[in-house]
Amino acid sequence: MIPYGRQDISQADIDAVVGVLQSDFLTQGPMVPAFESKVAKYCEAKYAVAVNSATSALHIACLALDLGPGDYLWTSPLTFVASANCALYCGAKVDFVDIDPKTYNMSVSALSEKLQIAKRNGVLPKIVIPVHFAGQSCDMKAIHELAVQYGFKVIEDASHAIGGKYLGKSIGGCDYSNVTIFSFHPVKIVTTGEGGMAVTNDPELADRMFLLRSHGITRDASRMSRNAHGPWYYEQIELGYNYRMTDIQAALGISQIDRLNEFIEMRHKIASRYQLLLKHLPVSLPWQSADSYSSFHLYPVRIDSAAPKTRAEIFNALRDLGIGVNVHYIPVYSQPYYVAKGFKANNFPETENYYSQTITLPLYSQFTEDQQDTVVAALNKVLSWK
Repeated sequence: MIPYGRQDISQADIDAVVGVLQSDFLTQGPMVPAFESKVAKYCEAKYAVAVNSATSALHIACLALDLGPGDYLWTSPLTFVASANCALYCGAKVDFVDIDPKTYNMSVSALSEKLQIAKRNGVLPKIVIPVHFAGQSCDMKAIHELAVQYGFKVIEDASHAIGGKYLGKSIGGCDYSNVTIFSFHPVKIVTTGEGGMAVTNDPELADRMFLLRSHGITRDASRMSRNAHGPWYYEQIELGYNYRMTDIQAALGISQIDRLNEFIEMRHKIASRYQLLLKHLPVSLPWQSADSYSSFHLYPVRIDSAAPKTRAEIFNALRDLGIGVNVHYIPVYSQPYYVAKGFKANNFPETENYYSQTITLPLYSQFTEDQQDTVVAALNKVLSWK
């Protein structure tokens, strides 16, 4: 089976992990801050906070921005459930903004319209989380302008997008947001096995997220309410979580980041080749904004109405031929948990259209031309297209 995505592990990655296993520290050693520094430098951000998953990063970012009961968080419905669940973890309410039919990112026009209505009703969001779907940046400049106008904070969910660019600058620089979140799951651009990171230019947000990721505990005497009993002393000053990344994971991340640009170049080469090989088929290929340089985490294609088979028939036939296609994503509002909260599909027509038509084709850095030819041949066969 050719998978839709997979990790790319080199001997240098293995050696880096083995080096930590043979060291004095498996966790809470020097590798985590080194990884944070490397990612911050790459993104041209001031601070980076490594955690055990992007979900954890979203959670502590929301907490650091004081999201809580009575507040609203808005995000895209075309994402993994974590982008919305982080609001519920904080006791807040969640709502969704429909997608743009070309980029599949949060629609700025839909966001603007929804904000106007929310202002009249007195229910503006405290936080908006645009999701850089498949690796292409949202229109962050326009979203930032709305944030200034309506007074909400912005967390970029860039789980798909490390290594990408927006307006010529690396995603993660937080020029138009308060915090940016990355994921290092094995199918993402670079991996730490599991892991995530929050980057920001705000020292207070960074400090709060550092605290929250490790039980809310500090050893900083200036923040303690009592005199230290000795060098072992610490105080819990907030309710935090055990969201720490290990040195083992961080060592892998440091090694992987060294190949990040290479990974992105390979993904662009594969995507460009798909553009040529699939142009004769009844599918719509990913559209790219001139403002964005995608990391191409995913390569979704939309099945045209002219196709001789349904999306489900095409999906099953490709799987039978050993092509590990997938669908990204089942809209969050359609999950039973969210349906029970009153969300309805007819509120998000563009997301519904996208979900009914789309299949994700394989794309990863080790994906060979022979494998890509196999995928395209299978798609031709399934569609009975010459």
